[in-house]
Amino acid sequence: MPESADHVASQSGEQPHHLSRGLLAVLTVSTGLAVANTYYNQPMLGLFIRDFKAEPHDVALMPFLCQIGYAIGLFFLSPLGDRIERKKLILLTLLGLSIALTGAALAPTLFWLGVASLAIGILTTVVQQIVPLAVHLASPDERGKVVGTVTGGLLAGILLARTLSGYVSDQLHWRAMFGIAAGLMLVLVLVLGAVLPRVPAVTQMGYGQILLSLFSFWRKFRALRLAGLCQAMIFACFAAFWANLALEMRLPPYNLGATAVGLMGLIGGVGVLAAPIAGRIADRRGPQAVVSLSAFLVLLSFLLFAFVQGSMTALIIGVVAMDLGVQAALVSNQSSIYALDPTARSRLNTVFMTTMFCGGAIGSAAGGAAFSAWGWTGTCGVAIIAATIALILSRMKRHAA
Repeated sequence: MPESADHVASQSGEQPHHLSRGLLAVLTVSTGLAVANTYYNQPMLGLFIRDFKAEPHDVALMPFLCQIGYAIGLFFLSPLGDRIERKKLILLTLLGLSIALTGAALAPTLFWLGVASLAIGILTTVVQQIVPLAVHLASPDERGKVVGTVTGGLLAGILLARTLSGYVSDQLHWRAMFGIAAGLMLVLVLVLGAVLPRVPAVTQMGYGQILLSLFSFWRKFRALRLAGLCQAMIFACFAAFWANLALEMRLPPYNLGATAVGLMGLIGGVGVLAAPIAGRIADRRGPQAVVSLSAFLVLLSFLLFAFVQGSMTALIIGVVAMDLGVQAALVSNQSSIYALDPTARSRLNTVFMTTMFCGGAIGSAAGGAAFSAWGWTGTCGVAIIAATIALILSRMKRHAA
């Protein structure tokens, strides 16, 4: 059985640091600012087509590269938080992220923008170092509240990233947005360097052993495999939609730019409200009831997108329904996997989140290819297939041991 971080910490006599309200606020804001980097490029796709004279399927690779980069970083970087002193790891990752964002701002071709996008995705997983640090610093009776607060910052970052990026890209330039983001990461390096305590490694396991333990969890728990694959399909729908919305909205009858795409992200923020509600329903009726309902809601939203095209009202209703479904499924699936092994929740989450973001990368790529071939109907078709698979997996998971 993989080594428990809490067990090692207790053996070493390490005591949790005090987490003040001020430090919690800094960590929450840092989480939001860091995760936003993965989503800045989504409202920019139409501008990439213009500036690089590229085809839609080529620029659709930019969100894909961010998503697959995030999945790579989750698997290969996140486990290092148990092995390397956390403050040092966070600061070095943020510094690398600032460099990657600068590379995106200066990219001379779409190829180099793709390289920068991959690096941005990998290094944005600094979020998965900040959240466990907040939990470590909190007292045991406040950990649930701390997780909720920091996760709220993460969701706010995802929500506001598209709105900010769309506005800045239209008013200034998309390169300016990446430059601003690079500067914000340098500010975080300075702020976190000043306020974060040093937190020693909590395990003596080798890096290879830590990675191998992730595979052991995948093999051992069928429920983890089903939850991860189900969320991957739901997130594939989410990624396919947002990776191609800018391409759709630049065409008639919308004829809208990056700012409008960003505002759609703000509307979709209603999904943030689903998290606490889904948690309460999952406590009463079990997480699987929520997951199945969420998958069905996502499926309905894409049926609406496909059959009522060109309607801003249908688009808004569908965005709200889709984001509600995605967020509710995420909370409920995570709730179910944490119960599998209370001594290894961070690694269970690594396996789950890596699977989920692989699904997002596939959704971005497949949705972009389908848009290039068949337009918005093609993107919706990809998502309808993925949502149907998610619904089937959610029903299978009811019987998983």
